Amino acid sequence: MVQYSAEHHQQQQFPSRPVCQLLGSNGPIHALTYSHSPSTYILTGSSDRSIRLYNPSALTTSSSPNCPPTGKLIQTFTAHSHSVLSLSISQSNAQFASSGGDRTVHLWDVSTSQVIRRFGSSSTTHSHTGRVNSVTFAGADDSLLISGGLDCTVRIWDTKSSSSGSQKPVQVLSEARDSVTSLAVHGAEVITGSVDGRVRTYDVRAGRCVTDVFPASVTSLCLSRDGKTLLVGTLDSKLRLMDRRDGTCLKTYGDEGYANKELRVQSCMGGRERWVVSGDEEPDGGNDGDNNGEGRVWAWDLMTGKVVKTLGVPWGPGPESRRVIVGRDGKERGRKNVVSCIAWQDGGFGSQFCVGGTSGVVNVFGTE
Repeated sequence: MVQYSAEHHQQQQFPSRPVCQLLGSNGPIHALTYSHSPSTYILTGSSDRSIRLYNPSALTTSSSPNCPPTGKLIQTFTAHSHSVLSLSISQSNAQFASSGGDRTVHLWDVSTSQVIRRFGSSSTTHSHTGRVNSVTFAGADDSLLISGGLDCTVRIWDTKSSSSGSQKPVQVLSEARDSVTSLAVHGAEVITGSVDGRVRTYDVRAGRCVTDVFPASVTSLCLSRDGKTLLVGTLDSKLRLMDRRDGTCLKTYGDEGYANKELRVQSCMGGRERWVVSGDEEPDGGNDGDNNGEGRVWAWDLMTGKVVKTLGVPWGPGPESRRVIVGRDGKERGRKNVVSCIAWQDGGFGSQFCVGGTSGVVNVFGTE
């Protein structure tokens, strides 16, 4: 991790100013990622089966004085038949990968907005047999894609193979005993988080697997840039910073008001690994929507574990934000903008971050 002087520690401010909102999704946002350096663009994946590319710097002034400006929608990509659950962008920014509820992984060409390759389908024996929760690029020149899903497997796909259509994965990792929720890659190591409460580290070259046990289901993984520490989110409303050399817990993050017990809520490190940042599945603290559906983002100091910021995340602009929601029993119910996905610019080293969730609106925050 990056080491800081006392002066740097005091000067740095958490980016809490609303920069813009990204609109257009017709359902909850499940996946977010920035493009690689200079991290100009944001890619979003939604339950409406679409992927959208935005420029958060090209702003349109909002018609409402209480709403931040709107970022520019550049392109919409459609090919999935179910919700888009995960996204990963290649180092060159020329391609990206997506996965979702249709059990497939798609490799896209950004310039043509077309699917180059489709890995897996319900008609092949080599496919995932359930939704694909996570996908990430790996290998030299992004020659591999790694996917993990509900079927408890991790599959490694060759993106450079000359064969077309669905193909057999290079390798299948099947040690998990429940759904694989999250992935991280460091060199030849593939790190997986699973609902069975395990983080498994595979050394693909050596054929070795090391397992770390956690007290609850693992829903989020974030690897430090140097690969020495790993932030693990679990369904006991805790985040833990782990030393990957010996598996010890360096720091635990949580709060009485912070809740993550049922849903996949993603977390990350930001501000040059100065902060730990996460969404919250109980936006209003369980008060039946008294805050008009506003969600929350939590930030902890990575070194001390103390809460440094809680940010409110509005449901969204316009008449849609005031719509009454009626349950199956015919009664009105409070909205909850569960902030379930999060991405920090430049892999945690930029000056802004974005969050998405059940409202379908992506909120971008920056410095004053």
